[in-house]
Amino acid sequence: MIEAVPGRASGVGSWPGEDVDDTMRTTFGELAEPHVPYLPELPARGPGSDLIGRAAAILVDLPVDLQPSGWRLVDRPGRDLSRARAWLRQDLDVLAEVADGYEGPLKIQFCGPWTLAAGIYLPRLERAVVDAGATRDLGVSLAEGIAQEVGEVRRLVPGAQVVVQLDEPSLPGVLTGTLPTASGFGRLRAVDEQTVTDGLAAVLETVAAAGTAGTLVHCCADAAPIDVLARSGADGLSLDVGRLGRVGWEAVGTVVEGGTALWAGVVPTSGQIPSTGAAADSVWSRWRTLGLDASRLSAVVLTPACGLATTTPADARARLARAKQAASALAERAADAA
Repeated sequence: MIEAVPGRASGVGSWPGEDVDDTMRTTFGELAEPHVPYLPELPARGPGSDLIGRAAAILVDLPVDLQPSGWRLVDRPGRDLSRARAWLRQDLDVLAEVADGYEGPLKIQFCGPWTLAAGIYLPRLERAVVDAGATRDLGVSLAEGIAQEVGEVRRLVPGAQVVVQLDEPSLPGVLTGTLPTASGFGRLRAVDEQTVTDGLAAVLETVAAAGTAGTLVHCCADAAPIDVLARSGADGLSLDVGRLGRVGWEAVGTVVEGGTALWAGVVPTSGQIPSTGAAADSVWSRWRTLGLDASRLSAVVLTPACGLATTTPADARARLARAKQAASALAERAADAA
């Protein structure tokens, strides 16, 4: 993973609006050293800039198109896939301009294999996750696509230490069998934990071999399967700490002591923005209750709880700024306790 530096903050993924240039300059400007800037997503542009569509754009040898039910595997690429690829290309071109000369950690994020399999449909109009072979093929294709994107970012920004985040909001539903069928009248069968872990691990292994500085898995859903995520081999877990509760924090304590980094979502994506002290305390108080070494806080990166696409640009900037302020406050507390 990237070097542990006290007081670091970052973002999760999505951003409001459609202005790529302004968004990129905002995230890089707000997250100057020592923070971790990232390549934001702009789903307001439409299908292809959404979580599933962006991942579909990088799949290798598995074309998709957009149907009324959502993204679907097809025999040959069409207009929808071309649009998704064009938007990604535009984002990378702007990244190369804004990040010219940049040296340091840079995060990119894509949909994880299980959320992708839950969000892409087979030709027979059921979610791909029902078919073990299709799910496996999607994972392999996704891993190859992300590895290619890592290489492209490293080419465009030679000084970047690329961190890859896999977003898995649908993972709890995959594990518990609560995802609805295409008809909406039933629920898909749960996938066992070992299969889920192996699928995540396979993607992360390929991505890590592409020359990344670290890997993350993000899940901001209720009852995030922390043990499963940790066993995948990710260098860090990105979690909404407001959803963890006592049991969740105990699981976090165990994985942190095992060397897994925590990217803590301390600023909610809607409602009132917490004070700097309250945001910092959402990690600090639990950390002390669990008896974790304060020195380990240097590896904690503070973020908003999830993507910020549903806010306004001004509100998104305010929430990102609060995460930065909370990161500084948390670092001060850790230094005082050392």
